[in-house]
Amino acid sequence: MRKIQHYVLFPNHDNGMRLYKELKKLGVWAVIAPTPRSASKCCGISLMINEEDIDVIKECVLEQGIEILKIAAVEKDLNPHRDRYC
Repeated sequence: MRKIQHYVLFPNHDNGMRLYKELKKLGVWAVIAPTPRSASKCCGISLMINEEDIDVIKECVLEQGIEILKIAAVEKDLNPHRDRYC
């Protein structure tokens, strides 16, 4: 089974921080995360979000005038041997 994680991508970190603060006010779960390189080579921060919150997030972006690049669905890299050296 494939595991998919959703990320909001931004042109700069200011927009990411603005949206993060607005989502916290609304009680919407979001975590500041590094932007997955498979999704974008642009700004280094993104917001990891739940798929069921996408509509609320899009509405917040429009109401607050926050610029985003896109909301990307990325397959999780579940490599149990990553960062193991022994």
